[in-house]
Amino acid sequence: MSGTPVGNDIRRLRFERGEMTQQALADACGVTRQTIIALEAGKYAPSLELAFRIAHALGVRIEDVFHWSRPQ
Repeated sequence: MSGTPVGNDIRRLRFERGEMTQQALADACGVTRQTIIALEAGKYAPSLELAFRIAHALGVRIEDVFHWSRPQ
């Protein structure tokens, strides 16, 4: 199970957009590539601001990128 109940489809969305690299997404969002790697791996949930930046960079709504699984 991932480290956070916030899941995401960042990797899939990157590939659907011409195989956007992690670095290109990181640059567009003002974060490091390591941040994108950690997010894709579910290591942590992004801040609300970063979530909006990622959605904007991918050209989708925030709810198209992130989903919340209620903890049991």
